[in-house]
Amino acid sequence: MAAALRILLLTHSFNGLAQRLFAELGADGHAVSVEFDIADSVTEEAVALFAPDVIVAPFLKRAVPETIWRRHLTLIVHPGIVGDRGPSALDWAIQEGEAAWGVTVLQAEAEMDAGPVWASRAFPLRAASKADVYRNETTAGALAAVREALARVPEWRAGRWQPRPLVQTPDVRGRLRPLMRQADRALDWARMDSAAILARIRAADGFPGVADALFEQPCQLFDAHPGRRPAGFEHAAPGAVLARRDGALLRATVDGAVWIGHVRRADSPHPFKLPATLVFAAEAATLPELPATLMAPAGADRAELGYRELAYRETDNGALGVLSFDFYNGAMSTAQCRRLLAAIGFARSRPTRVLVLDGGAGFWSNGIHLNTIEAAASPADESSANIEAIDDVCLALIGLTDRLTIAALRGNAGAGGCFLALACDRVWAREGVVMNPHYKNMGNLFGSEYWTYLLPRRVGEEAARAIMHNRLPLLARQAAAQGLIDDCFGADRAHFAAEVRARAHALAGDPGLAALIADKARRRAADEAERPLAAYRAAELAMMRRNFYGFDPSYHVARYHFVLKSPQSWTPRHLARHRELGWRAPAASAPVA
Repeated sequence: MAAALRILLLTHSFNGLAQRLFAELGADGHAVSVEFDIADSVTEEAVALFAPDVIVAPFLKRAVPETIWRRHLTLIVHPGIVGDRGPSALDWAIQEGEAAWGVTVLQAEAEMDAGPVWASRAFPLRAASKADVYRNETTAGALAAVREALARVPEWRAGRWQPRPLVQTPDVRGRLRPLMRQADRALDWARMDSAAILARIRAADGFPGVADALFEQPCQLFDAHPGRRPAGFEHAAPGAVLARRDGALLRATVDGAVWIGHVRRADSPHPFKLPATLVFAAEAATLPELPATLMAPAGADRAELGYRELAYRETDNGALGVLSFDFYNGAMSTAQCRRLLAAIGFARSRPTRVLVLDGGAGFWSNGIHLNTIEAAASPADESSANIEAIDDVCLALIGLTDRLTIAALRGNAGAGGCFLALACDRVWAREGVVMNPHYKNMGNLFGSEYWTYLLPRRVGEEAARAIMHNRLPLLARQAAAQGLIDDCFGADRAHFAAEVRARAHALAGDPGLAALIADKARRRAADEAERPLAAYRAAELAMMRRNFYGFDPSYHVARYHFVLKSPQSWTPRHLARHRELGWRAPAASAPVA
């Protein structure tokens, strides 16, 4: 581990990469503070207050001011291979089908992305969306490269090591590429095959989407998945919209079809991403529904199942069931919660003794769906309906007293999604997963999902209060150490999935399983006798009604700015430790040579 340093994270927003670095570097023993990149003067003030040994910039949308990088060591995390330059690194790599990609940590200089290289990591590039690759391989590579760079800071200051100048040589295949514009992303439905269309939409996923049209209305496309033409549509013209499923629209291509899950409509009063069938509700209502069968063949993996939000499968002996759910960005609307509740009801009807809840790869769950709430005729009413629906899901899981349930967190979890996981008997998370088990960052929401029951029974009342007050990201291994979850393992998604299978199979075959299930039922009955779950829910919802309908509009204001991606106007004080009252910076370190 590198010597302890004062590190200022300078970032456009506190995105997943910034959260991971904040939590990991703090756990490494560094003193870490955060400043949002709002204006040069604000950044200069933050640097003067904190006097950092090094500034790390994990996510910026503009250049670091010269007044900063000339006097202070500033390391930029660039989501591209060595030599790659420009603001659309991952976009170009995904759209052009690169087999491998990487992340580079380089020193800020006058020319963007052209400074000397401190560290880099390479990884195979999956056929996946930009957001998915960024959350997983890019984030893991960035953490490793940043740690390597920080370990070199003392050697660099002592003159015993120098970063590698960025010089184009035969072994450096990265190059300067411009900002990818919509003209570069344009879709030609009459000529492009499904793979080309998927690559372009995936390269724009998250932001900015691909400018196109549906039902002759301009919009941006997001969240694309492979599809197949249903019977009767073999001769449909490429570009034609064929069917709908779980909020998505199926669109014909020259060699098949693709599902479009989310769109942003240019002329909508709600200029943010929403499920495609919600944005084009009237048009979608005229299309045939193409439902996915919930029950999947034993041993089928997600890729074989095709596009679907929910899938259930069992082992051949019927002892173990796996219920998979994957909601875009981890957000769970009222309708999605109801579909998941029905799927849990189906799983309950099966003769399994162990049930694994397998959430999304990017996010296990982030709780209620703020975008669909913002788009509702009454956001307060929709907030209430959504929280009731997700509470029903939690209640169904808590009530599965005839089997053991396992929450397998492949991806990050936030707010109500954390407590949805805690509704299961066992919670296992992949190494590198970040949890945000609190609500206050969304306008001081009180929260529901039975957290007032689920959290204290795991960690105790005092620790529960501390977790909810902390408002900071929590690494999976830290959550396991605190007793919030049961275990953390698996260096990557493949290893985690394999270990979950092995552990779940072992649990399903354990001779003592019946005793474990009986003990679970006894404890649930005792808890219910002491205080019914209905009482916890009523108390939580009474507080939530204040958030939704009360005099304090903080939740509605915070949700609006979150959904609209409003520019940051200040850095929250729980992140900017250098702005705490009474903060005094230690003696400033030497300026950059």
